[in-house]
Amino acid sequence: MSKNPVDKLLGFCLITGASSGIGLELAKIAARDNCDLLLVADRDLAHVASALRDASLGTGSIDILECDLATESGIDAVLEKCADRQVDVLMANAGQGEGGEFLDQDWMAIKRTIDTNITGTVSLIHKIGGTMRAADAGRILVTGSIVDDIPGPFNLVYNSTKAFVDDFCAGLSNELKDSDVVVSCLLPGLTDTRFFERADMDDTFVGQSDAKADPAKVAKDGYDVLLKGETQKVSGLLNKVQHAFASVLPDDILAQMHRLAAKP
Repeated sequence: MSKNPVDKLLGFCLITGASSGIGLELAKIAARDNCDLLLVADRDLAHVASALRDASLGTGSIDILECDLATESGIDAVLEKCADRQVDVLMANAGQGEGGEFLDQDWMAIKRTIDTNITGTVSLIHKIGGTMRAADAGRILVTGSIVDDIPGPFNLVYNSTKAFVDDFCAGLSNELKDSDVVVSCLLPGLTDTRFFERADMDDTFVGQSDAKADPAKVAKDGYDVLLKGETQKVSGLLNKVQHAFASVLPDDILAQMHRLAAKP
């Protein structure tokens, strides 16, 4: 079901995880729509803003903020940066994973994954979504994953956080169904980003796979679902099939399949 479909995005757009991959591609599309952009990530944003300006993708302004969204100070910095503006579009794309056996991982790395994927994302949505509801206008796109129904040995915390995020978005969308605030969730599969490098999963089957999707195509799918006002979008035909099977296969079979794909 669609809600408040539009042809393009307008106004002030906040994009997290915008330094590369899906977030960067979302920024390019929003720039073409002439949105004013605030790009947020924990690194490498100066060259991104410069490249977007040099490419003359649109006439909107481009601002950047490098901060850690796994921390309260990082969230506060984003909110302070937006304090004098109404956020028309929030694209909560920031996320990370941690490969290897859960019990062998460093606790602070585990905590940072949880705080980035869940605490930081939900905190931003709570604060910015509240102002959107008060204005009865706004759009929120969250990057989830097709692994939301798959127990994730050797990337366990990531899969578990995405299960939370995807369910959270569906529930929030329902809570806001009588308002003009749109909440959409993008569910990508394997995508050619720096995720596997940062998660220390380059030596896994999925890390070495040549079947990764183009992040530009995935971002376009997310952008489209947000424009249409739909609650959820699985990016890619094969991912749609995989996601459908994951909802019916027993968890022990899914866990073993994921083990083979993610074990170093």
